[in-house]
Amino acid sequence: MVDVTVVGAGVIGAACAEALSAAGLRVLVVDRADPACGTTAAGEGNVLLSDKPPGPELELARVSRALWPELLAHLGASAEWEPKGGIVVATTDAGAAALAATASGQRESGVDAVALTPDQVADMEPLLTKHITAAMHYPEDAQLQPVLATVALLTAVRQRGGEVRSGEAAVGVVTKGGAVAGVRTERETVPCRIVVNACGPWSAAFARAAGAPIDVLPRRGMILVTAPLPQSVRHKVYDADYVGAVASGDADLQTSTVVESTQAGTVLIGSSRQRVGFDDTIRVDVVTELARKAVALFPFLADVPVMRAYGGFRPYSPDHLPVIGEDPRLPGLWHATGHEGAGIGLAPATGRLLADLVLSRPPSVDPRPFRVDRPAVIAA
Repeated sequence: MVDVTVVGAGVIGAACAEALSAAGLRVLVVDRADPACGTTAAGEGNVLLSDKPPGPELELARVSRALWPELLAHLGASAEWEPKGGIVVATTDAGAAALAATASGQRESGVDAVALTPDQVADMEPLLTKHITAAMHYPEDAQLQPVLATVALLTAVRQRGGEVRSGEAAVGVVTKGGAVAGVRTERETVPCRIVVNACGPWSAAFARAAGAPIDVLPRRGMILVTAPLPQSVRHKVYDADYVGAVASGDADLQTSTVVESTQAGTVLIGSSRQRVGFDDTIRVDVVTELARKAVALFPFLADVPVMRAYGGFRPYSPDHLPVIGEDPRLPGLWHATGHEGAGIGLAPATGRLLADLVLSRPPSVDPRPFRVDRPAVIAA
């Protein structure tokens, strides 16, 4: 008998499954494709505090930042965990003022944000443009390899007696007495008392099939990958405009500069946000804009070949907060979605919070801002 079926084997579904199985529940994970091959595989592996203003998401991020190294150590996995810190720079006077204001609020929330002098910036990132008006160092920002992290989480679920099924889409739920009694897949009906909707950008479709629609939309993002280089970018470096792009709900194309190296030596260049449904076309105008802005921040990149470009769909909620909790319209249906581009960083805390709520334990963070029945999320 399965206690919980988690629909979606990306990093959020994997984190929920790991936390629930660690609590002693028997868990089944189903995914229409392979684990971590959707939104998770299209991410940069960001574990960030720097891009979040004070509020519920930042609190969730702080818990997650503390949990990731602890969890990976417990699982015996490295997942290329790299606590390298981040540097946010402004290139205008207005950007400098906004960066200072954001950092001030973050410090009040417990985030380590350190203003840098021009000499300090040059010492930390020698190849960064000198045309900056302000810079802030966030020592707690980190990075990991999201596919490896997801695999580690799902491996733990299997080791505890759980099951992970690939290539098996969930198409709805079974109810009895007004509550969840099972999940229907393309192959069979699986009895269970809890179903977790962790379908990322496809969460709205599954919620609709379950009879409890929610408003979670796909938001397209693209990333460029350079050829391998000697060490060139030492931290995650991004323009202060990135924070505004994250917080915006505009459907039109928005780009902001994010540059970082990986352990393989490649440099990742982002980021873009655009609401185009599930259109996965590689758009030349987006690629060109990302490259232009990256060269403005790191001039040496003008002579570096781009090896490939890739994109993915991120689960966007209209109020920019994840959806974590039980659906009041259908007891036994739980949601863990809407993290947009922050899912990698927020995954451990999301899994922990969902498990806390399922098991009626004191929650690790206040769950009320993430509740399903808020106006921005409940679809008509």
